[in-house]
Amino acid sequence: MASPYEIRADFDADTIVVYQAYAPAVADAALRAGRFVAPFSFHRMTWIKPSFLWLMHRSNWARKPGQERILAVRITRRGWEEALSRAVLTTADPAAVARAAVHVQWDPERSLRGAALNQYSIQVGLGRTVIREFAEDWIVGLTDLTPRVRKAAALMQGGQAAKARRLLPPERVYPLPRALEGLALPR
Repeated sequence: MASPYEIRADFDADTIVVYQAYAPAVADAALRAGRFVAPFSFHRMTWIKPSFLWLMHRSNWARKPGQERILAVRITRRGWEEALSRAVLTTADPAAVARAAVHVQWDPERSLRGAALNQYSIQVGLGRTVIREFAEDWIVGLTDLTPRVRKAAALMQGGQAAKARRLLPPERVYPLPRALEGLALPR
């Protein structure tokens, strides 16, 4: 039986895709530069999520103010695994959480229609001491998924869930290296 706490993601041999929702000004500047630049904030935690549907739930399919643009951020697996190796669960001892460079929380995964599932999706919060490394060393590409998101949302509203599902990025269980197995999992 599979664990309800599995990282499901779009990945290849060297990279993994995480998703973020931004205001247009942040997304446009990042897409022009090919990396995050001002007005992106390097001074507060940024959360990266490998679950596309969880982010669709969180951003209301790119309709929430300040989350109107959806970016697929392709980062190195080395960077992703480095973040996980430094992570502390947000439910851990408050002092440990306060000191941690990276926070992890697990939230119910979402269905295409936004219903909570009996699986959990990882959210990884990169603190100020890690954000520059993320932005300057880990990112290998940014893709604006906003048109695809809007098309999928319109299909869902029109009762065409099967067509909307075909627009979703592929996600499968991410194989954690043995050294990371069990890290950042609820106990």
